[in-house]
Amino acid sequence: MTMHFLICDDHAILREAIADTLESGFPGCEIRQAASFPEAWRMAQDFAPDLAICDLVMPGADPLAGVTTLLGIMRERPVLVLTGTEDDQLMLRLFESGVAGFAGKNSGSAVILAAIRLLMAGGRYLPPRLLDLVGAPHPDHRPLCPEAPRLTAQQRRVLLLVAEGKQNKVIAQELGVAPSTIKSHLEHAMRQLGAANRIEAWREADRLGLLRAP
Repeated sequence: MTMHFLICDDHAILREAIADTLESGFPGCEIRQAASFPEAWRMAQDFAPDLAICDLVMPGADPLAGVTTLLGIMRERPVLVLTGTEDDQLMLRLFESGVAGFAGKNSGSAVILAAIRLLMAGGRYLPPRLLDLVGAPHPDHRPLCPEAPRLTAQQRRVLLLVAEGKQNKVIAQELGVAPSTIKSHLEHAMRQLGAANRIEAWREADRLGLLRAP
């Protein structure tokens, strides 16, 4: 199934960087780009993307009006907002309006892809300080939202052994399974986390708090 994405940002270099990330994570996807809120609204209506990635500050409207109008056009399809703002109240209002996730504008490709996969699965990708505002308790490194994907116990063990610098063959010996099984666990974790390799998968799982026992 071909995925359709809309990238909304008034900086061409950022749009292209996000497009490269999407094409690497979703080969064959179709992408449209918008440089202003009015253009984003029009493309969301005409292109009907599966997901929109939207800058918080663009020409044509203030952040709240611009994003909420886009949400209305997208209906139930998720919107991921890229932001560098520290305005928690604005983020809370957008969250309550239906924004499915927030990511920093300096986020790496693995984070962006992990957020998109979570949103497409029906989850919400939220920064810890916003969880504080909505009353969701979170210990250090808790998953970013209740709907965050969970690793199996064996996948957790494998990634923790990766963190110790152990190779797949050694991990397989310690866990009493075939090396191909370890490879399968890692490939699944990498897909879930949008990671390009085993080390990136471990780092992203650790950042999201997924290596803690549930």
